[in-house]
Amino acid sequence: MSATVFAQTPEWTKDTAAKVEATLVAKHGEQQRERIRRGLRQTSQFWRAEDGDSAAFSEFATAHFQADPSELLARCERLFEQYSGHMLEITREFREHTDLDRGPIRPFDEIFAAYDPSAHANEDFFRNKLAFAVLLNFPLTTLDERIKNGERWSRNEWAEARLAQWFSKRVPAEVNLVVAAAGAEAERYIAQYNIWMHHVLDDSGKRLFPEKMRLLAHWNLRDQIKADYSEKDGLARQRVIARVMDHIVNQTIPRAVIDNPSVDWNPFTGSVRPTDVKDYDSAPLVEPSAAPEPDTRYATLLLTFQALRKIDPYSPTAPTHIARKFDEERELPEERVRKMLTDVVSSPLVPKVAALIEKRLGRKLEAFDIWYAGFKPRGKYTEAQLDAITRKKYPTPSAYKDDMPRMLEALAFSPDRAKYLAANIVVDPARGSGHAWGAQLRSEPAHLRTRVGNDGMDFKGYNIAVHEMGHNVEQTFSLKNIDHWLLNGVPNTAFTEAVAFVFQAQDLALLGLAEPDPQAEALRTLNDFWGTYEIAGVGLVDMAVWHWMYDHPNAKPAELKQAVLRISKDVWNKYYAPAFGARDVALLGIYSHMIERYLYLPDYSIGHLIAHQLEEHIRKAGKIGPEVERITRQGRLTPDLWMKGATGAPVGAEAMLAATERALAGLPK
Repeated sequence: MSATVFAQTPEWTKDTAAKVEATLVAKHGEQQRERIRRGLRQTSQFWRAEDGDSAAFSEFATAHFQADPSELLARCERLFEQYSGHMLEITREFREHTDLDRGPIRPFDEIFAAYDPSAHANEDFFRNKLAFAVLLNFPLTTLDERIKNGERWSRNEWAEARLAQWFSKRVPAEVNLVVAAAGAEAERYIAQYNIWMHHVLDDSGKRLFPEKMRLLAHWNLRDQIKADYSEKDGLARQRVIARVMDHIVNQTIPRAVIDNPSVDWNPFTGSVRPTDVKDYDSAPLVEPSAAPEPDTRYATLLLTFQALRKIDPYSPTAPTHIARKFDEERELPEERVRKMLTDVVSSPLVPKVAALIEKRLGRKLEAFDIWYAGFKPRGKYTEAQLDAITRKKYPTPSAYKDDMPRMLEALAFSPDRAKYLAANIVVDPARGSGHAWGAQLRSEPAHLRTRVGNDGMDFKGYNIAVHEMGHNVEQTFSLKNIDHWLLNGVPNTAFTEAVAFVFQAQDLALLGLAEPDPQAEALRTLNDFWGTYEIAGVGLVDMAVWHWMYDHPNAKPAELKQAVLRISKDVWNKYYAPAFGARDVALLGIYSHMIERYLYLPDYSIGHLIAHQLEEHIRKAGKIGPEVERITRQGRLTPDLWMKGATGAPVGAEAMLAATERALAGLPK
């Protein structure tokens, strides 16, 4: 318990609670004593002097304790759905111009995007005492309790536990507003961090990339590296992109080249000069200077850290952002997650797969080969061929929307189910890389965002769209098709990522480009393993960076930069250098999620592991559609309980590692 805030709890609450307990037990019977005692303890823990004196506390508790709280539960479910759903609608509308490709972002758009209409909700519900009515009647559980006892709980008991979690912290509105503003600033910074690749030169000063190619860091840069494995001059392009990434992480990237096509930049020599190629309509008025970006990346990360740290004193059961991410959001203990990630990156399978990749490439691995994509069938197609196919097929967001019923039927959803899902998903043109935004009202659709250029949806945008469609399908089933609204969703972000990965793996099949291949399943398994190996290291970096920030809460951006570089290199040297033969590489620090999603990256590794478990199960079941619907309708249980219901086994790395070993053994020698 944090003394900072809970010293505000009036001293009389303990004695008063004991007296009220006796009164309520006399009224409702001895069989209610444990519920009464727990409810009074929870209520008094959050009670403040401004909430009333001892008489007010006694009067409230006596009036609001319910021997049978089922009616209160039902009322909360209905009304909190309305509240949450409409708050999300307002937030989405206020952010529309910054999130979607609707033209230039004006200063007032950023103000709208930074506004959080629900910022006052937590404190409002405490002030009008609705939060106390919930805490008095429903159990505020710990992660340990949910893990140990959850398998024996009824669906109703799970709904009660989720309801109480709404009020596990009492955060002032002004703190929520600070967090929302910091998050909006971080997202704005990342959403506009584009590199115009036709204006990035190789070490000899040659242009390697097509005109108008504008890649968002890190997503599009990484995906271009993947795409270039099938290009004739791909290796040279990959080396250029890796150099660009290195400059971004080190903050040696010239400020003038960020989202600016009016200058040419040689990342090998550092030269920045006015361009002699005009492949743009307009560009910012920036001097062609080689002056570096002034640690803005790390200043932005510190801004979000300092904002989220303001919540700590108001969160007694999870008093750091780290604890809230693992114990409340993921509901997987941090050490458990760390073990799963290290089981992958330290696996003896790594050098075997690395040797196979070297053999397939015909050269020694380079650092950017952590994004090797040659195991995937798309290696048979050039990026230009795939772009041509998707741009013709999906010239607009509505064209993708219109094709969704066909795609969903191809994933084994029935025609009626495919139409139902398509009717509940809206497709929007994203300003950034793309994302899925589910609803909270069962009467509202989910939103799919992906990039759609003036000449149509390129393959990167399509690949993202298929991934986000998986999120939207999960969001639709886990909201609209479950018994308790309070259980809507999945255990944590990694699970919705897992469902999205299952869909994304079908991207070429949905275009009619997947060909029968007896080795395809083994190669897909190796691709999953290598992708998990890459992102697991990134997750370990993210975790270590957050611990460093908590250990150094007053750090400056330059100090944080040095820490991120050191941590990135340490993780690389321990788990990657043996396979790659290169030390002190900082590429694991490139992910934009580290800046705008605050400790989100471990979810990707967990998601890959979960996706592998789900895909193996779904392949055995034979049909994606019906199984995705069945498993997502479980709702927000703890991860292991959900996974046992889905596949019969808890979450872990074992299934992927075993499958990788089988895949290696099954390939021709």
